[in-house]
Amino acid sequence: MADAHNPSRYAWVVVALLFVVALLNYLDRLMITTMRDPIRAEITITDAQFGLITAVFLWVYAALSPLGGYLADRFSRSGVIVASLLFWSCATLLSGVARTYHELLWARALMGVSEACYIPAALALISDYHRGRTRSLATGLHMAGIYAGAALGGVGGYIAEHFGWRAGFKGFGLVGIGYAVVLALSLRDLRVGPEIDPEIIEVADANVRPGAALAELFGNNGFRILFALNVMVGLANWAIYGWLPTYLREHFRLGLGAAGLSATAYIQVASFAGVLVGGALADRWTRTNRRARALIPAIGFLAAGPCLMASASTSLLPIAIAGLIVFGLGRGAFDANHMPILRELVDQRYSATGYGFLNMISTASGGVMIYVAGAMMDAHVSLAAVFKVCGAGLILCGLLLGAVRFQSAREPSKELVA
Repeated sequence: MADAHNPSRYAWVVVALLFVVALLNYLDRLMITTMRDPIRAEITITDAQFGLITAVFLWVYAALSPLGGYLADRFSRSGVIVASLLFWSCATLLSGVARTYHELLWARALMGVSEACYIPAALALISDYHRGRTRSLATGLHMAGIYAGAALGGVGGYIAEHFGWRAGFKGFGLVGIGYAVVLALSLRDLRVGPEIDPEIIEVADANVRPGAALAELFGNNGFRILFALNVMVGLANWAIYGWLPTYLREHFRLGLGAAGLSATAYIQVASFAGVLVGGALADRWTRTNRRARALIPAIGFLAAGPCLMASASTSLLPIAIAGLIVFGLGRGAFDANHMPILRELVDQRYSATGYGFLNMISTASGGVMIYVAGAMMDAHVSLAAVFKVCGAGLILCGLLLGAVRFQSAREPSKELVA
């Protein structure tokens, strides 16, 4: 029988394989935010139109995330992951050959279609293999790949300066296509067999139906609260992702490459640490406190909110960077525990679908924020006000997570919010 507290060696291989996919996922989607000036120089567009390039990706990604999650619950999780990587890498390649604004807009929309399937499937597959005391850490290690990719997204500015903005899209698109082949040969779903206790695992289920999934998810009070919380998380995360490079470059007079790396590297390195520390602490603390997976990110948000507001209020770059580092730590602590909380919230047959809906609302609200911020810049309104509002929203997120209450340990699949 499989031991829920001692996952197999291959369970950690799965995390390692998906770390690379997560890195490519965020690198491909965020490179463009550091290429504003060279893209605008070649393709004449306004700031609002540039914001729309990122926003349309998020809106398409958001709209299809529940479907991507459902496919992972209904069919092969590994198959969904490989197909998603292959198609979004092709879309990345297309971004590099786009000649007009509308061609670039369509390429980014196509990327949203393909990437929507990845995160729900990947986190569900990791949760299938990792249970009990390793789940938050395993999730955190995977999310660290996201932060590594986001940090490397800043390299897009340097590539654009030295080789042109198209080179990054073409190069990383080809890398993703090659790695999809590697993944197809090495990644597999967890299968129930005589050596595995079917009572301790939940895997993709061909009997999953959309109506039952919707009823389970939105009939659950805790899931509805988590759904609302993801609105505020999405606003803050994507405001930072989309416009922080521009804010730092203009407010602190940084160069294109320096602004890109300052906006990504500090936050993403801190987030990298946050998912590892937040995941390990939650796994350890949950042995004595069932609320640990909610309390760890709650503490992180309560610290991150004021620090983000401070970063938007100072004229001193070191203080701004210090605030962004705390923001990254808090965000990392949440990401390490997001899926583990969800797996206790709902019937676990619907965990990927549930995460798809959370992804939907988070990225949709983030897309709105990116577009609105661009429109505000066109109207000569400072981005600092946007970041301050986002910081206040994170404080509210911390208070909501701090209110999470669990039922008896005899019913581990349900979680309530007091």
